[in-house]
Formats: sequence, C-alpha cells, structure tokens
Amino acid sequence: MKKNWDNQKSRGLFKAVLKLQTLNEAKKFFRDLLTEEEIIEFSKRWQAAQMLNDRIPYSQIEKETGLSSTTVARVSKWLNRGMNGYKLILERMACHHRRTKSSSGRALR
Repeated sequence: MKKNWDNQKSRGLFKAVLKLQTLNEAKKFFRDLLTEEEIIEFSKRWQAAQMLNDRIPYSQIEKETGLSSTTVARVSKWLNRGMNGYKLILERMACHHRRTKSSSGRALR
C-alpha cells in the first residue's frame, strides 16, 4: 500500500517550517522535531545535492559525506528528475550568495 505523504498532517508541518525566521529558530525547531542522527543524515543528503550540482564525482561525495552509493544515486535522481525542490533552493542560495558579495568580489559579513 502506497503512503500518501502529501496530506493534511504533512502540510501542517510544511506550514510550520515556513514560520521559521532565523537560523537559530530552525536549529531549535529541527532539533526538537528530529533526532541528532536524522539531522546529520539530512545534512549529508543536502551536502550531496550541492556537490552533485557542482558535478563532483559520486566517489568523492561518498568519501566526503559517508553516504552510500545508493543514497547518493537517490539524491541525484531527485535532483535531476524530482519535484525540483533541490534545484529551487540551490538557485535561491546561489542568488543570495551573489547579492551578498561586494563590488570587490568578497563576501559581506
């Protein structure tokens, strides 16, 4: 039986995430919601998505993140043929990074 992840409960979670305003708020919320191991795992997957986007080889991603080849392949699948969630945030982060650079090319603090 296929589970429907897009439901009233999950939408409530997504709406709660949208209320987060700072990095500190996000850290508190996700630490209360998830185990340390889950946060570490999700962080590794996000790192893999960024590395895949930068065309880093699977073998290097596996070595640097400790993820299995299966998980890296799964992240790649969702990055390239998913719902474009990874790409959306990667693009937003790239735009934000470009906007926070000074005219000299150094990042602002």
